Amino acid sequence: MNAASTWISRTVPRLRPADPKTEATDAGGGSGPRAKPPAPRSTHERLAATLRRAGEGLSPRALRRLLADLQGVAATQVSEVEGGRRAEAVAAWYAQAKPEERRDMWLLMCEQFSADAEQVKTARQRHEAAAGTEDEAHAEMHLRRALVSPRTRLLQRFAVFPQGMRFLLDLRAEWLPLLKSDKRLLPLDAELEHLFSTWFDVAFLELRALSWDSPASLLEKLIKYEAVHDIRSWADLKNRLDSDRRCYGFFHPRLPNEPLIFVEVALLGDISSSITPLLDESAEPVDIARASTAIFYSISNTQTGLRGVSFGDSLIKHVVETLTVEFPRLRTFATLSPIPGFRAWFGKHCAAALDALDDKRRAELGRAVGFEPPQAAHVLAAADKALELPAKSPVRQLLLQCAARYLGREMEGGKPVDAVARFHLGNGARVERLNWAGDPSPKGQKQSYGLMVNYLYDLKRIDKHRSLLAQGRVPMSSDIDSLSRG
Repeated sequence: MNAASTWISRTVPRLRPADPKTEATDAGGGSGPRAKPPAPRSTHERLAATLRRAGEGLSPRALRRLLADLQGVAATQVSEVEGGRRAEAVAAWYAQAKPEERRDMWLLMCEQFSADAEQVKTARQRHEAAAGTEDEAHAEMHLRRALVSPRTRLLQRFAVFPQGMRFLLDLRAEWLPLLKSDKRLLPLDAELEHLFSTWFDVAFLELRALSWDSPASLLEKLIKYEAVHDIRSWADLKNRLDSDRRCYGFFHPRLPNEPLIFVEVALLGDISSSITPLLDESAEPVDIARASTAIFYSISNTQTGLRGVSFGDSLIKHVVETLTVEFPRLRTFATLSPIPGFRAWFGKHCAAALDALDDKRRAELGRAVGFEPPQAAHVLAAADKALELPAKSPVRQLLLQCAARYLGREMEGGKPVDAVARFHLGNGARVERLNWAGDPSPKGQKQSYGLMVNYLYDLKRIDKHRSLLAQGRVPMSSDIDSLSRG
């Protein structure tokens, strides 16, 4: 048995919590009215206690043992390799732990490994006093060092062992849904997100083309992680990897068989207005020798634990560069994108949109829905059958105008309210065209009444578009601009 295995066998059993049937608690019994439960104790309070309260995962004794093992992982006097071995043992315990026991480990990592408050205070005061003097550079150096918490080293040690990066990604994915209800976890989450932004910088990522000849285990991940248009079968996947298609993903060296994000591309003669022909397994492949347009019709992030770490813009840039080398005739790069937030937004703003109409248009709309004057409920009921509406339907025109306004005018905190718009516009694209019945699937109707949008990546104007967005102005085509003004 090697040293790491010996350490695991010695350490993991003692990290197990005592049997709750034999562990004493300080929770009271009785059949009277329940008192208001006390506020959760911090790990500082629990470590100094002798009894476990109801609702707490580990007993104080087990909590102290776990803390000692975490401190052993982060100890400065041990090597990175030994720290990694210890981290692997803790990860083995964690894999068997109950949810409340896992949360106890998060809380220990958060509350027991923070930066020294007094050192930070002293270093900050020194830095403020040194501003504008020759000591300013040294003062800044000391402040930076004081702000580095032991938690950073602890997390870095977990990244050392072979499956450590996978462990950390899954760890963060597990606590992300709980951040709103337990603010104590925020510092730990912020620290790991910051480390991920460094570890998963695009400089360390590899762009790979994925094809039907890729390993089956990798193709299965494409099916699993596809988030925009579900892959229904192997035949569906094969169609998306046909001769007139390309698929690219970013990979990290510590996760060699796990795409972090991937994009599906169709090579066409023009900008696509509907997802249906792109997903039609019986359609003949396009002659790629004549293709002039690359349509990005699906971009999927695969790792929940990397939320907040953005490399989608770099992916698109690298894919464009790769495509132009292989296909010099390509001139147009655009998306065919969903509008996932539109239907919910329209439901909330339909009444305001009706109030903004002039008398003539309101009357036309009333005749179309069979109620004069029309109310929001009448319009929303008619919109439920959007795919059946004729081209000149006033309801259809209202939906298009509101969708243009939603994409081109609606901002929150200086950013577009729609998540997909936020992504592409932030990357320097512009809102190019709305497509009626672009996605007639149940999912498309549920998200946006079947509407889809093209975002255009004009490579010569990307920086200009980003600058406009920074000023609070959404880059858009003249057609979208006119439509959004109604």
